[in-house]
Amino acid sequence: MSVTVDDVRRVAALARLDLSPEEEIQLTDELSRILQYMEKLNELDTDGVSPSAHPIPVAGRFRSDEPEIFPGLAELLAQAPDRRDRYFRVPRVID
Repeated sequence: MSVTVDDVRRVAALARLDLSPEEEIQLTDELSRILQYMEKLNELDTDGVSPSAHPIPVAGRFRSDEPEIFPGLAELLAQAPDRRDRYFRVPRVID
């Protein structure tokens, strides 16, 4: 499968890109080479290979999402120039 200049123009129009004729030719060549490489990869025998989202196993990246009270809340609020109860008061930014 190869990419034509018309394919590039159609995609450029969808993406609202204004490409010069030289850029259209360059992208046509580059996208065709990418597709040729993908076709070469499709020739590989992948039977028995399980799909993966990461090339290496990823485990334990996130801590459990448990609510907790911030221990330095009083100290933090003491630095606020204007506050109401446990909240910062700021000037209104939306009318």
